[in-house]
Amino acid sequence: MMSSLFSSFDPSTKIFSLNWLSTFIVFFFIPSLYWFIPSRLNMLWMKIILTMHKEFKILIKNNKMKSSTLIFTSLFMFIMVNNFMGLFPYIFTGTSQMVMTLSLSFPLWLTFMLYGWIKNTNHMFIHLVPQGAPNILLPFLVIVESISNIIRPMTLAIRLMANMVAGHLLMTLLGNSGSMLSLYSLSLLIIIQILLLLLESAVTIIQAYVFSILITLYSSEIT
Repeated sequence: MMSSLFSSFDPSTKIFSLNWLSTFIVFFFIPSLYWFIPSRLNMLWMKIILTMHKEFKILIKNNKMKSSTLIFTSLFMFIMVNNFMGLFPYIFTGTSQMVMTLSLSFPLWLTFMLYGWIKNTNHMFIHLVPQGAPNILLPFLVIVESISNIIRPMTLAIRLMANMVAGHLLMTLLGNSGSMLSLYSLSLLIIIQILLLLLESAVTIIQAYVFSILITLYSSEIT
C-alpha cells in the first residue's frame, strides 16, 4: 500500500522518462518579449528579485561577497518555480526527489567548506569552539560542531524534499477517497482540497526561502 502511494513520486519508467524535463521546460514557455517590454509579470518578477537581493545582502557580512547574492537569488527562484509547477496536475515535482535537493545543497556546501578551510583556516577552527564554553566540554563540542557541519547538506535536502512530499501525499490521499464519499462529504472534501492547495502554495515559497537563506548563512560563516 505504501509503495503504491509513493510510486506517484517515482521519476523513472521502464523505458525512458521525460519527468525531469519539466524541471527546466517552464523557462522555454516564457515569451521573448517578456524580457524587453515591462509587463506586470515582469515587474513582479523584478520586485521579487530585488527584495531577495536586499535580504541576502543583509546576511552576507563580507562586503567583497555582496555580488554573490545573484547566486542565492537564482537558487530561490529556481526552487520556487519548481515547487509551484508541482502543484499543477500531471507535472512532475523535481524538488520532491532526494537526488534533486541533494544536488542543490551538496555542491554549494562543499564549495563553501573548501573555500573556508583553504582561505580562512584559523577562522574555521575557531568556529568549531563556541565562545565562553568550559574547557572540559571543548572536545565534545568540537565533535558536535563537526557533525553538525557535515550533515548540513543532508538536512537541507531532506527538509525540502519532505515538505514537498508531505503536502502532495496528503492531497493524494484525500483525493483518492473522493469516489467513496457522499455528495455532501465530497463538497466538504473539495473545500478542504482548495485550502490545502493554498497552504501548499505558501509552503512552496517558504521552503524556497528557507533553503536559500540557510545556504546564505552557511556562506557568511566562512568569511
